Amino acid sequence: MSDRARYIQILYRTASRHRRKIALLMYTGVSLAAFVGAHLLRFELAVPQANVDTLLITAPILLAARMLSFGVFRLSMERWRHIGLSDVVRLVAATSLGSALFFAAVLVLDPIPRVPRSIHPIDWMLVVLLVAGAWLSYRTLFEAFQRRARLADGEAPVRRVLVIGAGEGGSRLVKEMLRDPMGYRPVGFVDDDSIKWETRILGLPVLGGTEALARLAVKADAEELIIALPSAPPPVLRRIVEACEVTGLPFKVLPSTEEVLSGRVGPTQLRRVKLEDLLGRDPVRLELPALRAALEGRTVLITGAAGSIGSELARQVAANGPACLVILDRNESELYFVDLDLRREHPAVAIVTVVGDLLDEALLSRTFHENAPDVVFHAAAFKHVPLMEHNPRSAVRNNVLGTALVADAAGEAEAERFVLISTDKAVRPTSVMGATKRAAELVVMDCARRHDETAFSAVRFGNVLGSRGSVVPLFERQLAAGLPLTVTHPEVTRYFMTIAEAVQLVLQASLLPEARGRIAMLEMGDPVKILDLARKLIRLKGLREGVDARIEFGGLRPGEKLHEELAAPDEATVTTAVERVRMITSDTPLPEGRELQFQLRRLRSPVGSWNLNARAFLRRLVPGYDGAADLEEPTPASSAPYAPVSRSRNRRPRRDRRHPARRPKWP
Repeated sequence: MSDRARYIQILYRTASRHRRKIALLMYTGVSLAAFVGAHLLRFELAVPQANVDTLLITAPILLAARMLSFGVFRLSMERWRHIGLSDVVRLVAATSLGSALFFAAVLVLDPIPRVPRSIHPIDWMLVVLLVAGAWLSYRTLFEAFQRRARLADGEAPVRRVLVIGAGEGGSRLVKEMLRDPMGYRPVGFVDDDSIKWETRILGLPVLGGTEALARLAVKADAEELIIALPSAPPPVLRRIVEACEVTGLPFKVLPSTEEVLSGRVGPTQLRRVKLEDLLGRDPVRLELPALRAALEGRTVLITGAAGSIGSELARQVAANGPACLVILDRNESELYFVDLDLRREHPAVAIVTVVGDLLDEALLSRTFHENAPDVVFHAAAFKHVPLMEHNPRSAVRNNVLGTALVADAAGEAEAERFVLISTDKAVRPTSVMGATKRAAELVVMDCARRHDETAFSAVRFGNVLGSRGSVVPLFERQLAAGLPLTVTHPEVTRYFMTIAEAVQLVLQASLLPEARGRIAMLEMGDPVKILDLARKLIRLKGLREGVDARIEFGGLRPGEKLHEELAAPDEATVTTAVERVRMITSDTPLPEGRELQFQLRRLRSPVGSWNLNARAFLRRLVPGYDGAADLEEPTPASSAPYAPVSRSRNRRPRRDRRHPARRPKWP
């Protein structure tokens, strides 16, 4: 910073400490100057001596009236660099009050000579103009000094930007840039509303529509584009993004209205376009007026609270004022950070953090006994399809037995509601993961028959954008490492939703009375091609397919489908009171409860657990599932310590107690 700038800054800080005195001095000077100016204008610069005497006598009264009215409207408290339209309105009101007090004083007080009536409106007008002009001059000089100081400090050079959207969002952004450039210099607007073409907004021209964006960007010599359409639906935003890509210029977007209202970003914070912005449908916005009434003062338990869905669910539940929020997960590190965030953001909510495994029945029993949750959200699950194909036993124990243990604990504790987080992969499953989630749905439906006090339900939705291990973070990691984007098949499609949408659906399902003993699903629009998703991500990163990044096809992995479904052919969906949320009904009867309970008891026993043939278990439990035989895990009967000893000729050899070194090693 230069010496001159430093001296100016010291002077500014000194003046700031005495800003009220300086403001009163300025208002006094302006009021006196306006009164004198009104006489000069009234008498065409030749004021008679009699009126000069009147001016000198009445000036103190005028100043008293002005200071009183300015004090009533607290104009001395304003920070002039933040002056806006509302402050000008208050200035007009304060000036009008002062003029009215002065006019009344002159009429009432007899010894005081009368001021010509035409002086009053002229004086009023001059006061408003001079004070507003002083405010504007100060703000302009202050912002100009700030810009010069930033450039002198070596800030990044100012880039010429073209703003797409001449509405409220665009004009608010340009105002902010004119006040604080943030490294940008707006040079014009582009808007599809032809009425705005060839007009000027905030001094900048509206050049034309987005169909001519490439030509207009060259004409304006723009270096960057900013999409200022915070309420634009995804189809419109997708079209504008494609137009921006044609220009070859970098582009950013203003955050959506939902992001601003949630407090995650500011109204003028720019960010890159995200894939969520380009979903093939409008985002789902569920109104939950009854949610606070349902959760306030209650105890809520969330399993899998360290995961993408579980952690967001915990945040939204905590925001609705429960008395106690119990978060359970075995991922200690991630659960620690969720705990920190919840305690910081919601200090009035009692947070109980439980680190442990769902299969620990003693832990579950103690958690339910000590906290007595009213509402249980079961989000804990193993979810990665290829990984679970090679670990079917772990998938069955965690996703099926874990769900059964939590659901039974909720029923025995007489919780009011239990909600299972399910997936579209549970529909006609071809993978171990999908079959375990379908089995978990059946477990919950069976619990609904056995526990009348608890409203059991399940929620089924598609892939979640941005969740851990999902396709978008994988693509981003591959791009960052310079690796090709791996797509299983050119035609593979998936349903997508955002984390916020998924959590809203879970919360809504917990409130719907018709969800008891049923499965809820979201109308998710059309499925999205993974190949299209990969290509969009490449473009959004400013890269070129085939040059800066390439796409490779690896083929469908075991258990994966080419296309997912939200409902099976034997399932029908019915509407609910909430738009785009439907309930699934089926004519196919549920499996016999006794058989289901028998299989679960086998899972809970040590012998049954060690001898578990996971795929055979799922084939018995889930109609239509046929696990791949070539991936069948070896039957642990030949190696498990609790397995019965075979009576065949190939039975296990006895241990040689005399020679420990020769003893057969346990697996």
